[in-house]
Amino acid sequence: MTQTIANGTAGHIRPYLQPAFLLCVAVLATAAFGMSVAIDVLGLYLEHEPIALKESLELLDEKGLGSYTVVGKQKIEDHDIIEALGTTDYIQWVLEDPEVPADSAVRKCMLFITYYGSPDIVPHVPEECYMGGGNQRMSSESIMLSLCDNSSEQSTGQGRINLTNVKEVACRYLVFQSPKAGLWKIESKFPILYLFNVNGQYRNSREDVRFVLNKNIYGKHSYFSKVEWQFFNVKFGRRTYPGRDEVIAASEKLLAVILPVLEKQHWPDWNKSDPDKDSGVHRDI
Repeated sequence: MTQTIANGTAGHIRPYLQPAFLLCVAVLATAAFGMSVAIDVLGLYLEHEPIALKESLELLDEKGLGSYTVVGKQKIEDHDIIEALGTTDYIQWVLEDPEVPADSAVRKCMLFITYYGSPDIVPHVPEECYMGGGNQRMSSESIMLSLCDNSSEQSTGQGRINLTNVKEVACRYLVFQSPKAGLWKIESKFPILYLFNVNGQYRNSREDVRFVLNKNIYGKHSYFSKVEWQFFNVKFGRRTYPGRDEVIAASEKLLAVILPVLEKQHWPDWNKSDPDKDSGVHRDI
């Protein structure tokens, strides 16, 4: 009986003593040891630690938004939606620009900003959200926006003058069509625009965000924030939407106000927050 048990035990163990299996074990152990050494000695970070906003998005200065006034603030009440969103750091505001005509299709703007200080997740993009709601995506393109910043001043013999700096930022321009478009023959195409700020750089796709995050292997921290917006107006009880040229001009005006506020008062200062981060060239594409 004892001999039978011994033979059976040896039979179970024998496959694990095969050279191929032992070689695989040795390779995996070496790789694990090498990864541990790389992390400890080279200072690599496979996961990034959380980094907080300078100031909550909810404290965004309403009086510092140029000509825009905040006419509505919306909160997401559905717990499942918040869980799917992956963050509670967000604002969803309705802005109004009284500098444009009352019947202009860019008179109002839905502004949706989210922040992820623990960014080891898959970024959410409007393509999935709106298509998941039954809308059909008609087009998607990257467009370059020229943002003017008149905040700098310079002294001259005749006093102080404003300096205008132009910043090029790429955003994603989407056009969807509602499933209700065929009802009463009403055309229901609407534009959605968005961009990301990831580790101090602007990007306009989920793939680019992941590339920047994965590149930062020497940095302890990483973050990304998504800015999403939609222009519209309401006429005779239904929404109207602007064309492409109107959208681009209105977006340049909007972001020239919103982005500097976010950079200075809310997003982490990437040049100070992580001195061991990847020191690649900062550029906007």
